[in-house]
Order: sequence, then structure tokens, then C-alpha cells
Amino acid sequence: MKPQDGYIQYIVNPKSGASSSNDLVREFKDYLIAKGFEVRVELTESLEHACKLATQGANDDQCALVVGAGGDGTLREILHGLEGTHKLFMPIPSGTENLLANELGFDLHLKTLINAFEGDCIKSLDLGMINGQCFTSIAGFGFDGSVIDRISKIRTGHISHLSYFWPIWRTFWEHDFPVIKVVADGEEIFNDRGLVFVGNISRYAIGLSICKNADFGDGLLDICIFRCHDQANLIAHAIRVVLKRHTQSKNAVYTQGKSIQVTPTDKTVFCQIDGDPGPELPADIKVIPQAIRVLTPPGAKPAGLRTRLKRMIG
Repeated sequence: MKPQDGYIQYIVNPKSGASSSNDLVREFKDYLIAKGFEVRVELTESLEHACKLATQGANDDQCALVVGAGGDGTLREILHGLEGTHKLFMPIPSGTENLLANELGFDLHLKTLINAFEGDCIKSLDLGMINGQCFTSIAGFGFDGSVIDRISKIRTGHISHLSYFWPIWRTFWEHDFPVIKVVADGEEIFNDRGLVFVGNISRYAIGLSICKNADFGDGLLDICIFRCHDQANLIAHAIRVVLKRHTQSKNAVYTQGKSIQVTPTDKTVFCQIDGDPGPELPADIKVIPQAIRVLTPPGAKPAGLRTRLKRMIG
């Protein structure tokens, strides 16, 4: 990419991330300016505003690249605004988990951003659509949806990994595992008490490879379901996930699909998308193949559990 190709739209969530990630956002902007690029910084006021800004950039022929700096929610809405266009996108991770950015091979180092920008490695990214809402990474139904519902009710701004401890602890002891029916491409594949994950990427929170075979550009969504009746079942599943043996369990279902329906049958089931509260169920989920063109670091791989734990500890 050359400065004469057009300006770079730089969409930043000013409330996202710690000081270290804010430094990264500023340093990469300074690098682009030093290279002669025109950088137009736009600060988001809400998730809806992030989507609106991205749509404006997507429809401007003078815009050569949209850079998004924020957490998974911010990036999701930016990509929602870019969906259906050919505008090139590049993320800067500055949230708590950064699921999508980690999957694409980004970390918190300036050198990685520069390598992605200069490497000209462009990949296609699928998007998921659930009841008309876009998601980039993973939709969860049941236990983790309840955790996110708790967090959303107490959240006032930027959160850390520690912010999840109490909601997870309370949900673990209080969760009453609901009956969920799942239909994939017209075939019923599950109807029991459990947890359901529909993923566009392979890694979930802290790098757990729940949808371990997911490929963000294959035009399919991966489905991982755990039959789970009580807390003991949940602990057993969690151990198998850490050991990467969960898909071998007789109490797990792992498959792929393009069209998925998730329906509660006996009580309310909470949903989360990319770490934010999702829509009310029943859920009608579809994949939008190759919806986004994204710059990625050449040869980069998703960060795993050990790498992300090291980052958390510092």
C-alpha cells in the first residue's frame, strides 16, 4: 500500500483497553504518518457509532484501508459496517480478550502491526449472523451466556480478566442447565440439557480451543455442544477442553453447518456474541462467506492458552 492509494480511516474506541494498548494505537498511527499516509482518526461514541463510521469509510472511494482499534465488540460493529464491500480492514487489539485479533495472529507488539501492514497478506473472513446481528468469533448459549448477562448488568467501563471471576463463580453455583434443541442444516443434532457454542474461530476465552477445527474463511460455522446436567459435568467438560480432548467425549457433539437454529425448550436461555449479550432466543444463525478482506501478519498463528496466560500475568 502506498500513500497515493488513499487515506487510512482510523476508528478508535477511546474507552477500550489499558494504557499499554492505548500506547500501541498511538505508536502505529505515528508510524503510518511517518510513512507519509494520511490518517483520519475517528473516536467511537457507541457500538452503533463504530458501525456507522465504518460504513462511511466503506462507501468512500478515497479510503484505502479501515483500521479498527478496540475490543471484540467494537471490531464486530466495524466489520458489520464493512460487510458486503471490498474495503480492506486491519485490527488493533485493545480490549480484554481480543478473540478475533488473536485468531488472526495479532498481539500487543508494534512490530506485528507493521509486519501485517507491510506484508500484504490479505485473507478472507467469514461472518456469522444471528437474528440479524453480526458476530465475528463465537456465539455461546447457556452457561457462558448467563455469565455475560451478569457482567453486562454490573459493567460500567473497561473490564479486566479479573472482572469475570465473580460472575463466573456465582453462575457456576446458581446455573440451572436448560434443555436446548439444536438444528444444523435441517437436521436435529441435539435436544438435551447442555451448553452450545457456534464458532467462526478456533479459540475462545484465554485461548481455549473449544471450536478447535474452525477456519474463519471456510464458509462454515463450527458447532460444539456439551451435554451437561450439573456442575460436575461442567467441570469434566472444562478439563477435557484444557486437554484438547473434548471432541472425543460421548457427551459432546462437534460438527459444522451453514444454517443453525438454537431453541430453548423449557426455560430462558441466555446468549452471548463475541463477549457481549446476544439476542433473545430462538436463534437463527447463518454464515456470510468471505464477507471481509483483512490484513494479517504473514505466517502468524492463533495465540494459544499458554501464550495468553503469559500475557495476562505480564
